[in-house]
Amino acid sequence: MSDLSHDAVEFLSSPWSKTFYRLVESSSEDLFMMSPFIGKDPLERIGQIVSNKGNMHISIVTNLAIDSLVSGSLDIAALLYLAQSIPGLTIIYLPGLHAKVYVFDKCLAIVTSANLTRGGLTSNHEYGVLLRDSSYVSKIQTDVNRYALLGARMGLDSLDSLSEITKDTVAVRREVDRSTRSRLRAILDRKIAEANTQLLVSRAKGRTTQSIFCDTIIYLLEKHGPMETTRLHPLVQQIHPDLCDDTIDRIIDGVHFGKRWKHHVRNAQQALKRRGTIDFDGRRWFRL
Repeated sequence: MSDLSHDAVEFLSSPWSKTFYRLVESSSEDLFMMSPFIGKDPLERIGQIVSNKGNMHISIVTNLAIDSLVSGSLDIAALLYLAQSIPGLTIIYLPGLHAKVYVFDKCLAIVTSANLTRGGLTSNHEYGVLLRDSSYVSKIQTDVNRYALLGARMGLDSLDSLSEITKDTVAVRREVDRSTRSRLRAILDRKIAEANTQLLVSRAKGRTTQSIFCDTIIYLLEKHGPMETTRLHPLVQQIHPDLCDDTIDRIIDGVHFGKRWKHHVRNAQQALKRRGTIDFDGRRWFRL
């Protein structure tokens, strides 16, 4: 890759909302946004800007964690509204996501500490870089696209169900906060469990446990190089905390969630070895 010149990089400190919205406005073909927290105000502004841009491809990668939905750190209702308003909008749920990356027309990229929220864009103390060098932007786009493929695409029906469950859960939580009655706490726990189940259903749609782990193993070996199983397992768990939850044991639509996840990772390793995709030298797994 070429060295970055002064013109190829711009340092962004708060507030940087004007720069962000200017780049959204100048984008004509492709807009990629990766952020674990997403707020109503930025989504509404983005919707207004891109509403007349025709066949523009827009992707949002986020972490639909129940705590974030209930606290409002991620506005699921606003996300649903944007998905309903923009045909072809792709929303991907990726548990464990922390990265904040924004790519505009595959030629400009922002890597930053800032979430896609009003605070992240304006009032919080955030810092990032805007990159214009084509080789760096291409590498960033490739990396985030490969990472996003490990997540689950959320359809309108899944987003709608999750939005309704979240609304009910927030209402119950407010009642619980005003009361000490155990009955309300039990209702809240059931609502949270219902929301978590809906997320698992969304994760299971159209995939199998083995296919998810196979893609993840390939991704990790290509990213980090050869590694022992003992190093591979925690990295898989970091990417898929819901699939690799040591406290539960359940199957939804053929996808296994819970205690036997290491067994399923080993099965995926063996399946990839039989296909000639990876191999094992007696100590480490490596990509062929």
